[in-house]
Amino acid sequence: MQTLEQDTPSIVPIKTTKKFFLETYGCQMNFSDSEIVASILKNEGYSITGKEEEADVILMNTCAIRENVEQKTRQRLTEFRELKNENPSVVIGVLGCMAERLKVKLLEEEDLVDIVVGPDAYRSIPKLIGEVEGGQKAINVLLSREETYADINPVRLSENGISAFISIMRGCDNMCSFCVVPFTRGRERSRDPDSILKEAKGLFEHGYREVTLLGQNVDSYFWYGGGLKKDFDKATEEQKKSAVTFGHLLSMVAEISPLLRVRFSTSNPQDMTDEVLHAMVKHENICRYIHLPMQSGSSTTLKRMNRGYDREKYIDRIKAIRTIIPGCGISTDIISGFCGETEEEHSDTLSLMDEVVFDYAYMFKYSERPGTAAAKKYVDDVPEEIKKRRLQEIVDLHRKHAHESNLKDIGKEFEVLVEGYSKKSENDLSGRNSQNKVVVFPREHYKRGDYVKVKVHSCTSGTLLGEAIK
Repeated sequence: MQTLEQDTPSIVPIKTTKKFFLETYGCQMNFSDSEIVASILKNEGYSITGKEEEADVILMNTCAIRENVEQKTRQRLTEFRELKNENPSVVIGVLGCMAERLKVKLLEEEDLVDIVVGPDAYRSIPKLIGEVEGGQKAINVLLSREETYADINPVRLSENGISAFISIMRGCDNMCSFCVVPFTRGRERSRDPDSILKEAKGLFEHGYREVTLLGQNVDSYFWYGGGLKKDFDKATEEQKKSAVTFGHLLSMVAEISPLLRVRFSTSNPQDMTDEVLHAMVKHENICRYIHLPMQSGSSTTLKRMNRGYDREKYIDRIKAIRTIIPGCGISTDIISGFCGETEEEHSDTLSLMDEVVFDYAYMFKYSERPGTAAAKKYVDDVPEEIKKRRLQEIVDLHRKHAHESNLKDIGKEFEVLVEGYSKKSENDLSGRNSQNKVVVFPREHYKRGDYVKVKVHSCTSGTLLGEAIK
């Protein structure tokens, strides 16, 4: 999944007796998984601490999508190992995608951790901790075709108490040649809609005002009660009648309350249907924002990436979004320097950026991941200095586009959901509009969780500035 990357760890302190320390890197799905892990450990008598030196168990939920993130993880594990040298009873574990990719290597060759746990094996963490306390190393990286953690009520680690993630599916069947997700998270399977609705309703009743539905490819969400999507042709007539697509699910969650905002991530151009777009139009509380990774603007590069669409198909989806949902915010992912990328193919990416003008973009230079199709079939032959130069050109062009997009919002009015104070001053509040743009305005009497109508009077390249409309 190409989604929002975050290299800064997420740590939330809570005073406890038996303690664990949990640090998370990577995409939104990893942060959602950490909330599942916290719930599992809480049910075993643990509680979380923000101080690693206080912890009985130290866990890192990791990302494997880029080499530099794995290197940061190793550096952090080395620091934790120093703590263990001082206190040998401390248990250190690696969870998630990096654990699934490296498996036993982390235990034996690198000797950095005591336990290794893949994304489908979080229920086994308490048992594995027990094995370590008994003097053994422990590992469980078995992938599952059924595990969705649908029965687990996640412990919310977000500090704002307003926005929450809801995982609606796990795994991925799209074999993009550069991506490790199918190997680290397994086959795609959807979670039953009743459990999703129950979780969303519970969040709303506890004061949350925004949920983000998460999946490696949310557009391929499909539930019929009979197993995997590929087996639908074997379903009974009753099962077929009750089938739920992503468009259906979006509407069902939106109908919980008009005061509950609904977002989703990540979409895939080859699977996004007009049904989803029409569901967004039908319900005002489904945010007018879509994250639609393009990765490259070149059809030949996209073919090598095995993305399942070409430049024309991507443009078709952008046109559909802008026709059906005028004013919809659109963000993307872009990779520079993929195997064999020529200057012409790089220029195709820049020209597609000019054609679309994205509101936000997550931009990276290609990092070869062992075990992927790209690592087996292609040579990582774009020199590092050329990757960096192309990435800088992409970044510079996007900054120009983002500023232009924000300038167009001056004078407009937006409904903003307040998430907290602005980063610069507690005299100002910060929140996001439906298009996922950050809006800052004077605090006055407003508070976190309020919906506030704000008129924009100025902007930076990344933020809209305004005043609340009385």
